[in-house]
Amino acid sequence: MHQIAIIGAGPSGCFTAQALAKLLPEARIDIIDALPVPYGLIRYGVAPDHQGTKAVIRQFERLFERQGVGFFGDVRLGETVNLEALQGLYDAVVLATGLSADRRLGVKGDDLPGVLGSGVVTRALNDHPDANPVTISERVVIVGNGNVAVDLVRLLAKGAGEFHGSDLSEAAAVQCGDVRRIDVVGRSPSDAAKFDPVMIRELGRLEQAAIHVHGLSGEGKIVEALQHLEGHAPEGATCEIHFHFGWTPEEIEGATHVTAARFRQGDARMVLPCDTVLTAIGFEGDTPGADAEGFIAPGLYATGWLKRGPRGTIPENRADAQGVAARIAADLATVTPAKPGRDGLLALVPGAVHYEQWQRIDAAERAEAPEGRVRRKIPTIAQMRSIAQQTGES
Repeated sequence: MHQIAIIGAGPSGCFTAQALAKLLPEARIDIIDALPVPYGLIRYGVAPDHQGTKAVIRQFERLFERQGVGFFGDVRLGETVNLEALQGLYDAVVLATGLSADRRLGVKGDDLPGVLGSGVVTRALNDHPDANPVTISERVVIVGNGNVAVDLVRLLAKGAGEFHGSDLSEAAAVQCGDVRRIDVVGRSPSDAAKFDPVMIRELGRLEQAAIHVHGLSGEGKIVEALQHLEGHAPEGATCEIHFHFGWTPEEIEGATHVTAARFRQGDARMVLPCDTVLTAIGFEGDTPGADAEGFIAPGLYATGWLKRGPRGTIPENRADAQGVAARIAADLATVTPAKPGRDGLLALVPGAVHYEQWQRIDAAERAEAPEGRVRRKIPTIAQMRSIAQQTGES
């Protein structure tokens, strides 16, 4: 029986496990994650008010509940266990840890207090246990022309009463509702923006935000969706949203904190007074140098953003994972199984959180859900561990 370990329980790791389970039904597959809870970006990155997107988790639950895939949470690579040890235990090790460092703007002032990356913000709003608190003031500039920028706009422009059915915490909802003006600025012209038109049209349902679109040009579905937004002005609106296209960041102004963001368009200049600048321009980090099929070295592979860079949606991650799994299956066809795999890992990390223990955490979060929410996330690893270690009799 071949033994396979996947490092990272986010969508890329889970999709890879799905594909491997289909190609190698006799293999034993274990997913290892630094946190005591699975699902990574789906739990802590996908917008908390988009529960439909998070429904892919139901697919992944079948891996652990029906297909025999093991979950080892609260196991940090390089701390709890090192990569060399895992390679000694498994015939194949797949790195699916993603990229989490926000790309910087690269202009003067981009390190001022008040400049925050989208990853930092979404982790904080989603109660990630490793996240630092963030302060988002009344006047916000968002730099970026993609779906992450739209997610931020939608979250910040909603009132506390518009998060029914989400898993956004009450404190985060109140903070989002304090924003009074949002300027969304991108380098691209409007017809080249990377927005999903469906997500743009969704902004037209905001109950307390007036929307203005500046500098529309060209044609196509994105432009049509933006045109549909122009003039959206519900009675009693408490927040304004302004879209600007074709502007390049030039400088973030301020002495000890952000006071304005400066942009240029040819010889023209635009200065937007603000207290907070949010960057939604992608992620970066060290990649292991995998080839197009995810191969790094014999027995070692990468998948997802760690393999190909920070691009692609959750469905695109599925296709990528299938390609990596096919390469692993082909390589293992010439490998005689002889490694201990899960048995060895159980001895090496006796304090790991397993799937049944995650289910206790999940049940506790659902049981504590405030009215109008689907769960209240456990905010610290210590609390997660405590719940995980409870027994049925306690």
